[in-house]
Amino acid sequence: MNEALKQAEIALEEGEIPVGAVIVVRDRIIARAYNQTEKLTDVTAHAEILAITAASNALGAKYLPECKLYVTLEPCPMCAGACFWAQLGELHYGSADPQRGYSRISQPLLHPKTKISNGLLADESKNLLQAFFKNLRN
Repeated sequence: MNEALKQAEIALEEGEIPVGAVIVVRDRIIARAYNQTEKLTDVTAHAEILAITAASNALGAKYLPECKLYVTLEPCPMCAGACFWAQLGELHYGSADPQRGYSRISQPLLHPKTKISNGLLADESKNLLQAFFKNLRN
């Protein structure tokens, strides 16, 4: 999760919403990404989507059942759907997103075999987001 936080800090420096993600397989990081929706002018350029694409390319596979995604913010429904289709093995996220997070949807969006944990470095993740939006408002 520390590596995901580093990615979120890069996003913050670039004026993006500070969300970072890494994908790990067999204790090795195979993908790193951060939100790039402004930079790429692409509403789908969320950290999770970019990390899944990079991991799929690294492994030469579209399914990622052996992979663990670490992301600083609870995935949105779009990203949860991507995790579903990639058959992601595990999802670990920091801060909950009560407004846009996938867990607010009553229908399950993740693959049934995906293991989920949350709260990892939640305060650090939340602080980055709050700093970004505070700066944006000023």
